[in-house]
Amino acid sequence: MPGKKQSSKDSVMKDIPQSTPAPRYSGIATFMRMPLVQDPSGIDIALIGVPYDGAVEGRPGARHGPREIRNMSSMIRTIHHSTRINPYKLCNIADMGDVPFTNVYRAEEVHNDIMNYYQKVHEAGVVPLSAGGDHSISLPILRVLGKETPAGLIHIDAHTDTNDTEMGFKFSHGTSFRRAVEEGTLDANRTVQIGIRGAQNSEESWDFSKESGMRVIFMEEFTALGVNGVIDQVRLVVGDGPTYISFDIDGLDPAFAPGTGTPEIGGMTTVEAQTLLRGLRGLNLIGADVVEVAPPFDPSGNTALVAATIMFEILCLLAESIALQKK
Repeated sequence: MPGKKQSSKDSVMKDIPQSTPAPRYSGIATFMRMPLVQDPSGIDIALIGVPYDGAVEGRPGARHGPREIRNMSSMIRTIHHSTRINPYKLCNIADMGDVPFTNVYRAEEVHNDIMNYYQKVHEAGVVPLSAGGDHSISLPILRVLGKETPAGLIHIDAHTDTNDTEMGFKFSHGTSFRRAVEEGTLDANRTVQIGIRGAQNSEESWDFSKESGMRVIFMEEFTALGVNGVIDQVRLVVGDGPTYISFDIDGLDPAFAPGTGTPEIGGMTTVEAQTLLRGLRGLNLIGADVVEVAPPFDPSGNTALVAATIMFEILCLLAESIALQKK
């Protein structure tokens, strides 16, 4: 109709490419080469960077993760080769940039900044897919997404991240999911932790996960069950309730993803991880993150490429989940 005002959603949709004729090396780097927006209204899925690693007790570097994942995501195309899902046809997707911080030297203030940012995204009805950053960022995100109804969790990682403290601090990247359970934003009985391995100085975190009701699949059981058996376990645990995916890149063997702060040998292959994620189609997904990519430990850039590809796998899941809910 002549003179009809274009909606913000129409405006964003107009900018989203269904094909990408421009060279991959050109333009400003954004997640999946999507348009960069500041207003969450009018989009279905927000791709968000959280460049923070002030809550690690060991090797920092994940603060650089979002930038390098954006760069390597220029390699990602639009149609999934196995599922044939084109997330950009199912949903309106945009890069919302990075969470701005007021004081990067105080973890609690950073977490408040993340909460405030994601609250605006959540109130707009937008599903977030985030790139960290260390694993502490999952806690403030769950404080928003699980506030009304505690979220279930599919947690892929070498570590349970359910310590009470690390170095006397309660909000490190190794305490996130214990805090989320205690705060009532994470449903332990609908949480499955996959790929857990590596020696610890204490059994505390393993004990808390088990005693709180989480299903913990150590890497040895992962190997014994096989990917399809693990998928069956995941679907049994999370059911059809609202569920969040948190993918720590150190869930993969460092042969595939060496650029991370706490690598543990004996992990998943990239093919196993992709197969696992593809087995989650049809779940009620409310958001996801990919964390702990530390580019300084991988000059090849391969870890960031792996992370970008994992993000695309999850993006396809989220887009299909949203499309199914709209029907």
